Amino acid sequence: MKRAIPVLVLSVVGLIPVWRYEPSTATSTASSATGSAPSTSSSGTTFTGTTVTTEKGDVQVQVTYDGDRIAAVRMLKQPNHPQTTAAVPKLVAETLQAQSADIDTVSGATITSDGYKESLQAAIDQEASAASASPSASSSDATFTGTTVPTEKGDVQVQVTYDGDRIAAVRMLKQPNHPQTTAAVPKLVAETLQAQSADIDTVSGATITSDAYKESLQAAIDAKGA
Repeated sequence: MKRAIPVLVLSVVGLIPVWRYEPSTATSTASSATGSAPSTSSSGTTFTGTTVTTEKGDVQVQVTYDGDRIAAVRMLKQPNHPQTTAAVPKLVAETLQAQSADIDTVSGATITSDGYKESLQAAIDQEASAASASPSASSSDATFTGTTVPTEKGDVQVQVTYDGDRIAAVRMLKQPNHPQTTAAVPKLVAETLQAQSADIDTVSGATITSDAYKESLQAAIDAKGA
């Protein structure tokens, strides 16, 4: 009986560490789930596009620039739909390649694609506006604003920035909220910069916007000449 008492005491002492053990709680899963925001360099600047409401759900795009190049695109809002989930990486990849909103619609996700391009263009327009207002611009730069041209789709107004005698940038101050306009504007701007005049082609499928763009553009060019 006397031998049994020490054995019992040792058994109790041996169980104490077991009673005091508290399993650790894993937190790595929660932290990794929230790390979806793209990393940006210290020189990166972020611009957020408008929220575009679609029948599938809201779409909103955020663009990060590194200098004058699109370095990253992030979806702030998107429809909770399998086709959207599959389409977004393709849209982002095309944006990074094209460096504009002039990208193809993803088959099977037309609604999301159109909403994406509209919000993307709004973010790009913000960057263009910020760049034109930057104090680092040359002292020879001068900006001229064309007339507002009403159309059945909506108002169109163009602003032109000159570097000396050359058109250095074109900004849309007003444009119709329409997918065809969103797709047409980058083409019109690119042609303007190449032609250095309003003598440019009409974009197929966006005749009304193209004609109004050229009219407002010519007014801005005339203002520079005056």
